[in-house]
Amino acid sequence: MLLLALDTATPAVTVALHDGTAVIASSSQVDARRHGELLLPAVDRVLAEAGLGLDAVTGIVAGIGPGPYTGLRVGLMTADTFGLALGVPVYGLCTLDGLAYAADVPGPFVVATDARRKEVYWARYADSRTRLTDPAVDRPAAIAEQVRGLPAVGAGALLYPGTFPQAHEPEHVSAAALASLAAEKLAAGEELPRPRPLYLRRPDAQVPKNYKVVTPR
Repeated sequence: MLLLALDTATPAVTVALHDGTAVIASSSQVDARRHGELLLPAVDRVLAEAGLGLDAVTGIVAGIGPGPYTGLRVGLMTADTFGLALGVPVYGLCTLDGLAYAADVPGPFVVATDARRKEVYWARYADSRTRLTDPAVDRPAAIAEQVRGLPAVGAGALLYPGTFPQAHEPEHVSAAALASLAAEKLAAGEELPRPRPLYLRRPDAQVPKNYKVVTPR
C-alpha cells in the first residue's frame, strides 16, 4: 500500500505519503490564496523525499471538506486526475475527521474550521475516530449552547474564543492525519467512499440578478 493524501479545504495545502504502516513523507503550507499554485509542487516534494515516483502510488486520499468552493475543488480535481492517470482508487474523507484524528483531546469534543463570513464549519465528536453529527456551517453564537463546555480544535475554534473557550490545536488539517486515518480504515476492511465535495453553501460568485442573455438572431 502507498497512499497519496492531499487536502485543500482549509488555508493549508497539505500532502502526505503513507506506506500502510506509517507516514513516510509530508508537506504542509498555509496560504489560502495559492492552493492551485502550491499543490503539485508539494506532491513532487513528498515523492522526492520518499524517493518514489508517482507510479508507485496505489491509492489517493482526498479531503472532501467542508470548505470554500475554489480551494476545495483544486484538491478534488487533482485527486481525480491522479486516480484516472494511474488507474488507482480515489477515496474521500471529511476534512473535519482528519482534524479530529490528529487532536490530542479527550472526547467528547468539537472540531471547527473557519468558514469565513463570520461562520464556522463544525461537527461534534465522541472521540478522535467517531463523529456524532453531520458537518454544518453556522455562526458561532448560533451553536453556543450545543458546544458549551466542550473542548474544541481547529482554526474556527481558535478564532472565536467566546464560543469555544477551550480551544486547542491543530489549527488546520494535515494530510498525514488523513492518510493515517484512511490506512487504518482500509486495514480494518472498511470501504471508503469516492470523494464528493462538502460545500454546505453556494459559491461566492453569483450571476447578477439583472443579467441579460444575448441570443443570436
